Amino acid sequence: MKPVVHGGDMRESQRRFPDTPQPWIDLSTGINPVPYPVSALPADVWSRLPTHRDEQALLVAAAARYRIRDAATIAAAPGTQALIQLLPRLLRKARVAILGPTYEEHEVCWKRQGHEVTVVSTLEEAERADIAVVVNPNNPTGRLLPSETLRALAASVSFLVVDEAFIDLLPLQASLAGDVPPRTIVLRSFGKTYGLAGLRLGFAIAESDLIDRIRDELGPWAVSGPALEIGRMALCDDRWLVATTARLAADQQRLDGILEPAGFKIVGGTSLFRLAHHPEAQAMVAKLGRCGIHVRRFAKEPHWLRFGVPADTETFARLAAALV
Repeated sequence: MKPVVHGGDMRESQRRFPDTPQPWIDLSTGINPVPYPVSALPADVWSRLPTHRDEQALLVAAAARYRIRDAATIAAAPGTQALIQLLPRLLRKARVAILGPTYEEHEVCWKRQGHEVTVVSTLEEAERADIAVVVNPNNPTGRLLPSETLRALAASVSFLVVDEAFIDLLPLQASLAGDVPPRTIVLRSFGKTYGLAGLRLGFAIAESDLIDRIRDELGPWAVSGPALEIGRMALCDDRWLVATTARLAADQQRLDGILEPAGFKIVGGTSLFRLAHHPEAQAMVAKLGRCGIHVRRFAKEPHWLRFGVPADTETFARLAAALV
């Protein structure tokens, strides 16, 4: 299969619009534009291999953050993407239904390992598969399925994958992580909410036998020492998460207030990104590109654009001026 073209790559926009104002603003991703403040780390975190104690400290912090009772049911990985690629190798060939449209890497990775994959639009279709994959809340639509609905789906299929990459900013009861149903795996991303995507850190939560297999496949030292330490500190920082949740909610409303007067209809999204419909979406891409602003397009939905939340007042102002 052809590799997925991800929205964060600005090279094509920079090639099309070489004479734009600098610096470019990347609003194509769903990553918190104000990252967690990383303090100086002990020198030996960089110079030695991470220890089992380092990893356990991170897992304890993650278990507390996600309300997981047993740390044996959570594994750390170098990003959720690594888990998305690994999981299809661990499960026997099956009929896989992916509730879409959604993050395309799920489809690519299951097909690559020889599974029979269908992207479906309803839960009824998903229930007829052996394995169901749901991104919750969804990327890019923001669709959020209640936990009770997901539990019913888990009972109807042989295995359920729930990708909760964008759920950190929602109430705890929105997540399955604290009480994962049988034959289910929950994936949690660290980098999006904490604005540290380059750190490459994610988690799998499932029954302990599957978690053991994931750890075996990842091997020793799968997560770097700096990622273990920064992840531990951030996941323990309740005050930062509360303040960030409030800030992003306000910034989301501010972004909507810029897009709607410019002819966009908000059709979905989360606190980290907005999905907007515009009858002349491709013309808007060019208009924004000439102003040095990169947004996410969708080949299968040419009237959709995804806007990440601007980082600051100056960025909001540039976006508003570009849309006039």
